[in-house]
Amino acid sequence: MQPTRRHALALAAALAVSTAASFTTPANAQAWPTKPITIVVAYPAGGDADAMARLFAEKLTTRLGQPVLVDNKPGASGTIGSTFVAKAAPDGYTLLLAPNTFAFAQFVLKTSGSASYDVLNGFAPIVQTAVQPMFVAVSAASGIKDINGLVAQSRARELSYASPGSGSPMHILGEMFGHAAGVKISHIPYKGVAPAVNDVLGGHVPVTYMTLGPIAPHVAAGKVTVLAVTDSQRSSLAPQVPTLAELGIKGVDVSAWQGLFAPKGTPAAVVQVLNGHMNEILRMPDVVAKMAVFGALPAGGDPARLEKTNAADHARFGKIIKDLGIQPD
Repeated sequence: MQPTRRHALALAAALAVSTAASFTTPANAQAWPTKPITIVVAYPAGGDADAMARLFAEKLTTRLGQPVLVDNKPGASGTIGSTFVAKAAPDGYTLLLAPNTFAFAQFVLKTSGSASYDVLNGFAPIVQTAVQPMFVAVSAASGIKDINGLVAQSRARELSYASPGSGSPMHILGEMFGHAAGVKISHIPYKGVAPAVNDVLGGHVPVTYMTLGPIAPHVAAGKVTVLAVTDSQRSSLAPQVPTLAELGIKGVDVSAWQGLFAPKGTPAAVVQVLNGHMNEILRMPDVVAKMAVFGALPAGGDPARLEKTNAADHARFGKIIKDLGIQPD
């Protein structure tokens, strides 16, 4: 074979390999997503988890080139929706945006079998989306002006508090507060944040433990009074509000968080893509501003941060629930 012919054949072979690569590499890179993605929120529409899921879905739709939809699957303090996602195909098309109720609700509800999920090993963590300080709040109609007044009234007559559901961080916080203050305030669980806040506004329940977003408009309108933040330090969202520790109620340090999860076995490449997009989204000024309205601060980080946070709450609150004998109401 002449040199020129050999060179021509080699060049043709090289071009063939190059052409094949040019077609296969983009195809592999674009293998996901090829259809709509669903973010499951295990609570009714109208709460802060639902609002933030819709915010993130809008941003992800633009970035991924596929519709990202929000599907509300409420019930049993989030365990119904969480179980649904745990059993979904691990293909990146079904995700879960969950508050930290996810980590410990089962300790309270004692779910098992088809209505349960493995908190620590049943999901692929993607990103911790938010941290949320929680507050002790009362209806203005209650006449309670401060923590001392709340404690005094709860000793003088039977009081109750509203939460978004049994096993929620608000429920755990309510029981921890009662234990630390030496008072009994009865728990009334609701099916989500919105109905709990509505009954506080209506004067049916005088007390609630809540993140700031759902009550902020009513605080501004003078219908709800915030008495204390339950974190270890004051919140930048309401720096004028003292901590419980400052007011003499020790040992009550509870805040909320939210995280994005996928079913266990979801490809690492999909988790990595979602984590990258979400970290960029959480740095967007308009997203940060909207999250503040929802009473949340952006978190972010790698999947390991969410995994560690989830495991820590599972262990800590599992012990608290057992020690205080917290049960569903």
